[in-house]
Amino acid sequence: MPLCKFILIFLFMFTNSNLFSFEEGTATNNGVSIYYRDYGPIDAEPILLVQGLGGQLINWPQHLIQFLIDNNFRPIVYDNRDTGLSSRIQSDKFDDDKRTNTIVKSYIRYYLRLPIESEYTIDDMADDAISVLDELNIENAHILGISMGGMIAQIIASNYSERTKTFTLIASTASTPSPFNGPTRKVRKLLMERTNNPNSSVDERVNRTRRIFSEIGYQGIDLNTDEFYNDISSSIERGGKDDTGFGRQLTAILGSENRLDKVKAIKAQTLIIHGKEDPLIRVKNAYKTNKLIDNSKLIIISDMRHLIEIPVFDQFKNELLKHLNS
Repeated sequence: MPLCKFILIFLFMFTNSNLFSFEEGTATNNGVSIYYRDYGPIDAEPILLVQGLGGQLINWPQHLIQFLIDNNFRPIVYDNRDTGLSSRIQSDKFDDDKRTNTIVKSYIRYYLRLPIESEYTIDDMADDAISVLDELNIENAHILGISMGGMIAQIIASNYSERTKTFTLIASTASTPSPFNGPTRKVRKLLMERTNNPNSSVDERVNRTRRIFSEIGYQGIDLNTDEFYNDISSSIERGGKDDTGFGRQLTAILGSENRLDKVKAIKAQTLIIHGKEDPLIRVKNAYKTNKLIDNSKLIIISDMRHLIEIPVFDQFKNELLKHLNS
């Protein structure tokens, strides 16, 4: 794998007033470029964080990154293919004149439980993650995945067991999504809206994100703030105007093969964290995954939905640390 040019960047993070340094670079998997950020330090325990649907490396909560660094871990984050600064996968299925037909066809097959064609697979995305570890010459690491990232992380933990120190699964599922275990109707409608409108203005995308977060996030957090607007608009600017990658990632999820046998084969010490009120991936999925993985512990957070805001994170951070140090 070719050596990428590193960019050393110093970033002030105001949590605890620490000055963090990190390196950014690009790994390559079969011609797909994967952009990553390595917080270091190089002699700390590496932990690879695998992001969810449409999420970028900058979208990981600062309180999680801070917590890991404070406890002598080396967080490594990256943009999945079709997000952020990683490669966009070229496909005409999501062009303006074909997108609606692609989406409708995919959802009809989804409801009928029929196979769905996708430009790439969850397995391909797991190989992307491994390419980041290869680029950094990391033999093995703790693996943490959230939502779609949890699906990818399951493949990593199964296919690359020798490279998985521990496995943490947050708000995810081992099953292929279906109308019986997937999003509520309201959340599904919001996801469809984003998929079908990839060229929306910044304001439209911020407002749509606010509506999605109000459904899948912790209740009581004010999303009508300048900080929220600036964070989301900065993320949109970094990822570019073309949001068709969201639809391609979604079809990769819907078209993914059943992972149950692979999940059963996971040997790493596993911590499963899930919100009791998750409207995107229902909590029954967590119980099922817990039964599939012999060496697993399940934590259900009563007031957690799908995200890991500070009030939620504070409820499981000690268990997470205990797990990572096991």
